[in-house]
Order: sequence, then structure tokens, then C-alpha cells
Amino acid sequence: MSNAVVFDPILSLVVLAVLAGLLLAVIGFALWRGLSGWSLRALAGLVLLAALANPSLQREDRTPLSDIVVVVVDDSASQRLSDRTDQTAAALERVEAQIAAMDNTDLRVVRVGDAEGDGGTLLMGALTEALAEVPEARLAGVILLSDGQLHDIGRAPTPPAPVHLLMSGRARDWDRRLVVKNAPAFAILGEELTLTLRIEDQGAVPADQPGSAELAISIDGEEPTVVTVPVGRDIALPVNLPHGGMNVLHFALPLAEGELTDRNNEAVVQINGVRDRLRVLLVSGEPHPGERTWRNLLKSDSSVDLVHFTILRPPEKQDGVPVTELSLIAFPTRELFLEKIEEFDLIIFDRYKRRGILPLTYLDNVRDYVEQGGAVLIAAGPDFATANSLYRSPLADILPAEPTARVIEDGFKPQVSELGHRHPVTDGLDRASDAGADWGRWFRLIDMTASRGQTVMTGPDERPLLVLDRVGEGRVALLGSDHAWLWSRGFEGGGPQLELLRRLAHWMMKEPELEEEALTASAEGQVLTVTRRSLEDTPREVEITGPDGTVVTVPLEEVSPGRFSAVWGAPEIGLYRLTDGELDAVVALGPSAPREFERTIADSALLQPVIDAGNGGVHRIEDTSPGIRRVRAGRVASGRGWIGITPREAYVTADVSIIPLAPPWLFLLLASTLLVGAWLREGRR
Repeated sequence: MSNAVVFDPILSLVVLAVLAGLLLAVIGFALWRGLSGWSLRALAGLVLLAALANPSLQREDRTPLSDIVVVVVDDSASQRLSDRTDQTAAALERVEAQIAAMDNTDLRVVRVGDAEGDGGTLLMGALTEALAEVPEARLAGVILLSDGQLHDIGRAPTPPAPVHLLMSGRARDWDRRLVVKNAPAFAILGEELTLTLRIEDQGAVPADQPGSAELAISIDGEEPTVVTVPVGRDIALPVNLPHGGMNVLHFALPLAEGELTDRNNEAVVQINGVRDRLRVLLVSGEPHPGERTWRNLLKSDSSVDLVHFTILRPPEKQDGVPVTELSLIAFPTRELFLEKIEEFDLIIFDRYKRRGILPLTYLDNVRDYVEQGGAVLIAAGPDFATANSLYRSPLADILPAEPTARVIEDGFKPQVSELGHRHPVTDGLDRASDAGADWGRWFRLIDMTASRGQTVMTGPDERPLLVLDRVGEGRVALLGSDHAWLWSRGFEGGGPQLELLRRLAHWMMKEPELEEEALTASAEGQVLTVTRRSLEDTPREVEITGPDGTVVTVPLEEVSPGRFSAVWGAPEIGLYRLTDGELDAVVALGPSAPREFERTIADSALLQPVIDAGNGGVHRIEDTSPGIRRVRAGRVASGRGWIGITPREAYVTADVSIIPLAPPWLFLLLASTLLVGAWLREGRR
């Protein structure tokens, strides 16, 4: 209960002020004239002014409210390092016990996990939301149970009560972190690019820790290369991309002894390799309708640098025309097939036959070129079945099929073989054509017997039409017909000739999306899509190793011939490793090292301004278990072994009653008595 005197003036305050001024003037005049009753008259005037002010006694019935202490518990990923979770749980238990023992004090606990995506620890955002639900007049204190690493300090509120940090972690903690400071999104194949990396040590680094570390570097899950790099300095790392398309570079540091975590010891960089200029050598044995098809395909791509030669005048042609009068360019065989052959990415022999133009030594050099990583495509014509065939040369060692000396010149519709439906070069060709698989006919097939490789397209009676093979480090394709141009002319509806030849050229260029055996993974948010391409139809499953080392086996379902896939929801962002026993892959959901693991050493520096503003304090959980006591507002709220909360003494008013301080007649009687007394006093004088 609370009592107070309140005023409800009968007249306006302006009128009361004027009357008070007149009263002062009268008192001044009485003093000037020396009247003996001036004091009684002054008291009478004051009584009348008090009556006009209408004083009343206000009585309130109050119900006291409890004080509230807000505890924010950090449950983010960095709090799961070492024994921080146990430290935090024990500290929370002690706080709850002490608050429960205090009269008229309530406790509210708010927990903060990892923010969505890679938002980190939004500790201040959670505190702001919690304070919005607590009346300011009842807030007695704020206690943060955290390692001090947060990512929204800019949203820090200013509570009207002390803020304390009970900090987890240990003073001896140290950690090592791998940082990729500079990595391009694109790079040109064959040109060296430079990545900038840095290895940083944080915390109480042991004195015996060496100043270098072993960095493992792998591309697309291949066997890693280990190099020794310095710690604490920027590292310029030269890299040459091995192939076009997406190249996944994985960097990893081993876990050092005593290190807090290895979650920030890895990094993944994805760089798209693009070819500056694709150099193609096209050699046509003689002019024919399909020659322009090859030329149009290759010239339509601005990134292709085409060198095209057509044999118009074979050596055996003798027509008596002087050589000086021929407007023909001599075929630079030595320059192309000996001196500069390695500069070409692809060599195409289009209806070429042996005529003595290319000595066997040159063809032997072409074979070596393929075995060392080059690519050769042979579009066979009728001469491939004769004694002048390229098969009757050193190229026979790399060709996947042998001609039977028979040429079939009946109409047939090319078909994708059963294996071809699983091969990325020919998979889905029916979807690339408006007519589906009902393609136009071809009218020539060089009969061949496939001895190795993959037959992906067939002609009549399932005879090989397109055979692909890998030879050493290179690739060979053999097309057993020179009538692909009929599709480009739209004969009988045509067919996907451009798409077929484009895929064929890209497969020979080792583009990753056309690899027969490949394990890939893509991420959208925290959903991982795993795809396995294979020429085999055996059931597949993949092992996924998460950032925390847990291993999950995910079965793959065949979604189309040669393509197995699965969609898996990842529990957290970070780096994931995949393997099916044959192939490996890595993928990063978000950054390979999330924001939570950029700074892992417990530190109060970010929160210190918020704590100082409320006279709070910082206490390490490992050092002490601070007691909680009450302190007055504005006083220091933290000391050795204790933290303070401020009693708020908040209340709610249940009832209010107002009664006049004195009845009006009493004011009138008192004023009259004083005036009469003043008159009598002056009369006796």
C-alpha cells in the first residue's frame, strides 16, 4: 500500500497563480506599512489558496512483481568443441540453483543454435527478442553462457541491468585454420593460375609447434599431393587445371596434436576450366558432301581454331599441269604431324586413305600422340575397307575395330545400342531430335568387327557404327559411315547430327560431364544430390563422410540408363567426402569451414562494450563458479567470485482510492478564524 497527496484545482492554474501574486502583494504592503496582523492575514490567504487547490489523499493497493533474470545459452557449433557443452551445462545448472534460492526472482532461459545457412551465432538477436518479452521494469540482469564468438554484435541491445558473460573454453586452447584468400571462378586451360592460401594459428599455440605444416592438395578426388608450407604467411600456390569444366580442388591439413578442431583445416575451391582456343586439325581425303558438315560444325564455335586441309591433288595424279601454275597450298605434313602435332587438341581424318602423302613415320607419330593424351576421330569412307585403309598403318594399334573389306550400301536407320543408352555420348539422343528415335536413313556402312572399346551406335543387323575407346592417356572414335551429313540436310526427317558430333568432340576433349564413369555431387542449401554415371548396371551405393566424421551409406537408384542418383538432406554445412569404392568426390555445403569455425578460441572482446555498459563482468567457467548477489542500480555488479543483479522492486496497482484531505467548511472556518485574529490584533494596537 502507498499513500500520496494529489491536487485537483477547482480553478485553473493561471487563476491560482494570479491569486498567489495578489496575496504576495498584500503581504508586501502590510510589511511596508508595519501592520501587526500581516502574518495572520498571510496564513488565511494560504489556507484559501490550499482550499482552491483541492488537496486529496491518494491511496494505492500494490501487488509486488518478481524480478526477472534472462540467461542466454549458446548452443552453436563452436560450443560443441572440446568439453564446452559440459562446461555450459554445469554453469547453467548452478545459475538455476542460485536463482531458485533467491526470493522474488524468476529465471528465463533462451537457447541459441546455429543460424540458417552460414549465419553463424546470432546471440544478440536472440537476446533482443528475449528482452522484448520481458518488462523493462522487471529486468534484474542478463547472463550469457557462451564462448564469446558471435556474428551479430551490431544488433546488441542496451539492457537497463547488468550483463555478465560466463565464458566456456579453456585458456590453453589453440587451433589451426586454413584460409583461401584468393581463388578465381574461371581459369584458362594450359595457363598457370595462382591461388593465395594462408595457415593461421590461434590461441595458446605450444612453443614446440613447428612453423610449417603439410598441405595435401587433390583435384577431383584424385590421389593428393603433399607439400610443406609455412604457417602465418600468405602462400602463392601455382595450379594448372587438368581438364575443362568444373575442377574441384581440395586442400587439407592434418590435425595437429592438441589442436581444438580440424573442421577449419580443409577448404574446397571450384574452378571452371575453359579452353582459350580449341585447336582442331581436320584432314579430308577428298571433297565430298559431308566435308562441309564437319567444317560448319567446327567453325560455328568461336572457341575452335580450325586447321582444315583437303587432298585435291594426290601425288599419283599426272595431268601435265606445271606445279608453278597450280593455285594449291602444299600440305605441310612435316610441320603438322611431326613438329606441331602436340599443339592440336583433336585430329579428324575425314574419308582419308593412304596415298603416300603421310609416310608411315608420321602415322606412327599420330599413334604416339594419342597414347600420350591426344584425340583422333576417324570418319570412315569406302576406302577404309580397302588396302589403302588407315587400318593398314601404325594406327591399327589404336583403332578399336577392324574393317572386313565389305561396304554395305543399303538404306538403314542408325540405332543407339544397349550400351549406348548408358554412354553419355549417345544417351538421350532421341530427346535431342524432334522426331525422337525415328531418324532418317543412311546409305553406307563400312562393315567392321569391334575388337575393343564401346560400340554405342549400330547399323543393320547390329553391326558397329560408332565405336569409342581409350588408348593410353588419349581417346579414339571410329565412325563407320560418311553419311552423317544426310541428317543435317533433313533427309527423311534428319536426326541429331550436330548434337552427336558435338558430344563426340567434347568426349574426346575429356569434358567431365561426358565421362562414362563419374561420381558427382551438387548442393542446394543443405540438400545434396549425388549422381553416379556408369556403363554397368549393378546396384550402387555411396558412403558420405560428414564434417564431424560420421559416415552414412546412401543407396543410389537408377533414374535412367547408366545414371544412378540419390537426394540426401545433410545435417549441417561443411565439407563432405563421397566414395563408392571406385571413385571419390568432395563437395562443400556452404563454405567448407563455416563461420562458426573461423574463430574457435573463446574470447570476450566482442561482448566487452555491452558488458561494460551495465557494469557487468566476465568469468571463465573453468576458473570459478561465481555466486549471484543483489546490488543497487548503478553500482559495480561484478567482483572476484561473484556477479550481481539489480532488484527492480516492480509492482502492479490493484486498487486506487482518493479522499479529500479536509472538508471545505474546515478550510473556511480556519481562514475566518485567522482573519478575525488579525483584526483583533490590529484593533488592540
